[in-house]
Amino acid sequence: MTTIVLFGTFALFLLLSVPIGIALGLSTLATIFYTGAIPVQFLMKELVTSVDSFPLMAVPFFILAGEIMGKGGISERLFNFANALVGNKTGGFAMATIVTCMFFAAISGSGPATVAAIGGIMIPAMVRQGYDKKFATATVAAAGSIGVIIPPSIPMVIYGVVGGASIGDMFIAGIIPGFIVGAALLAWAYIYSRQQGYKGLAEKTSLANIGKTFWEAKWALVIPVIILGGIYGGIFTPTEAAVIAVVYGMVAGLFLYGELSIKDMPKIFADSALTTATVLIIVGSATAFGRLLTIEQIPTQVANFMLSISENEIILILLITLLLLIVGCFMDTLAAIIILTPILLPIAVNLGYDPIHFGIIMVVNLAIGFITPPLGVNLFVGSGISGLSIEQLSRAIIPYFFAMIFSLLMITFIPELSLWLISFAE
Repeated sequence: MTTIVLFGTFALFLLLSVPIGIALGLSTLATIFYTGAIPVQFLMKELVTSVDSFPLMAVPFFILAGEIMGKGGISERLFNFANALVGNKTGGFAMATIVTCMFFAAISGSGPATVAAIGGIMIPAMVRQGYDKKFATATVAAAGSIGVIIPPSIPMVIYGVVGGASIGDMFIAGIIPGFIVGAALLAWAYIYSRQQGYKGLAEKTSLANIGKTFWEAKWALVIPVIILGGIYGGIFTPTEAAVIAVVYGMVAGLFLYGELSIKDMPKIFADSALTTATVLIIVGSATAFGRLLTIEQIPTQVANFMLSISENEIILILLITLLLLIVGCFMDTLAAIIILTPILLPIAVNLGYDPIHFGIIMVVNLAIGFITPPLGVNLFVGSGISGLSIEQLSRAIIPYFFAMIFSLLMITFIPELSLWLISFAE
């Protein structure tokens, strides 16, 4: 009955459109009142202690860094460089948009932030170039999902904290999977553009133009090098790297590019604070929810149930993948990681999966949730930019969904794609 009360009240609050962070907290509170075995102070204690973590401090700083860089002239320069690389190909604008999202993913660490920063520029630009608005918006929404796969990644920070994994190793492990997902999206963009007759730019790619746009975007492109190089060079921790990213972004926006002014900073700080508050409420409530699951031994029951279905490694990992895909449709990525990692990680390790590899599998699975309704945050951001309905956008994004599923299966069953670079970094 305790399990029914916990998940039943949570489902009820979601149906009533209660924000997920509040729904998690209220369902935990309702279960505490029902059992009477745990003091009410448990919830308040978990809300405070769960966010009192040095590694977790990376989250607000990466959020702030993404806000600064998204409004500091970086997006346009990244697109110009991407356009110089692939703009003359069939579907060049669509492909350049995806490449730009991959570049920006290495800066923001957030899917919706990538869609907001790139979509505001690229969706109108693609429509002016003759692209169908549904395809243009679906392209940005799907490519924005790469924001949580290519490092730095906020969900990877959360997984590292909850699962006890190295955040630096998670960042390194996400590089090749991020490029694989990007390549799959590029493949569909090319196929569809060829079918529709979307031509590239008339002028040929030239080394001079590539060099010129690269030089203009150099201050943005060097950010991932600083972050990952600093972490693996032992210069700073992932949390300190997030602070470095903020300082670097401010210097680039205010002085190097000159796109920001001091007057812009209060709004940027305010927007970042609102996003951070939302994230930390979810983290605190989800941690309390997950701790209550552990107390009731629900993770052990779920693990035993799954292992009773089959002992076949492939079937079990496919069941876990299906579960994560379904959860991603209804639950925020960070909440899902906090709640499900203690349940699924022991099963994965028992199956022989490396914790870092499984972390990447979780993040890629849940990244697909950014483009699947009813939650589909990237769909809502894209819809807000383009004015299309969620229904129209959901249909347009189906081919990109299958491209990401194909990438996910590759990443799941070829561990070297995630672990190969780590072997060089050690």
